Amino acid sequence: MAQYNAMPSEQTKSIPDFLYGTAWKEDRTAALTELALRAGFRGIDTANQRRHYFEEGVGQGLAAAYRAGVVTRSDLFLQTKFTYQRGQDHRLPYDPAASLSTQVAQSMASSLTHLGTDYVDSYVLHGPSSGYDWTEADAEVWEAMIRERDSGRTRLLGVSNVSLQHLEQMASAHSEVPAFVQNRCFARTGWDREVRAFCRERKIIYQGFSLLTANVEVLRHPLVADLAARNNATPAQIVFCFARAVGMLPLTGTSDPAHMKQDLASCDLVISTETVRAIESLAG
Repeated sequence: MAQYNAMPSEQTKSIPDFLYGTAWKEDRTAALTELALRAGFRGIDTANQRRHYFEEGVGQGLAAAYRAGVVTRSDLFLQTKFTYQRGQDHRLPYDPAASLSTQVAQSMASSLTHLGTDYVDSYVLHGPSSGYDWTEADAEVWEAMIRERDSGRTRLLGVSNVSLQHLEQMASAHSEVPAFVQNRCFARTGWDREVRAFCRERKIIYQGFSLLTANVEVLRHPLVADLAARNNATPAQIVFCFARAVGMLPLTGTSDPAHMKQDLASCDLVISTETVRAIESLAG
């Protein structure tokens, strides 16, 4: 039976309450990253996948914030990802002819250059190689990522876009489970109930993304609208408050400065256990 390594308690202290996601921002990436830091975000999520992210732009935004004295590197939680070639376009951060282990190391080296740092706080496998199983390729990549962690280039490891089956097979194949699971979170599947239960049992932090865009029907639901009105909040704030209440670390990717402030302010909201249950049962 595998021996699971729980996340060290000293590491959990440095994990922020909210992550700012930088996907799909292209030439606005640098400015929006800096704006998010000025708004108060201290966790930044990116990926070395030029197809959907401009990681170098994130680094430019970080550098601008450092120069302005907004934050220092030690104030921040930086998370990036390794993406298989099938998830990339032609702008690869590694040699496609190299072994997967080498690609992991090359992608990390490229990320550190992009982000202007000598370590990241979290390195995430950006989706397994198969939509169904945890494969030998995934095992090779995960072991390579563990070596990146052991070398000090990342503090924690994670996986994203995974099913319960992926996670169960991963746990059987490796002595170490991830510190994070990051999934698109749909209310219609009970807010990814099965994967969240797996994470809870193993002290894995669940990161939920697309909490708003994947759940438009929840934002419009009378229960959420009523809660927002009674709490002088927005429906988005209620959803983020709920996410935290069920143990999620939420991501937001808003490009609106007012929404950045509102999203962060949701950390101060409190909803009852009964309300949490009601929202959790809305669509699944």
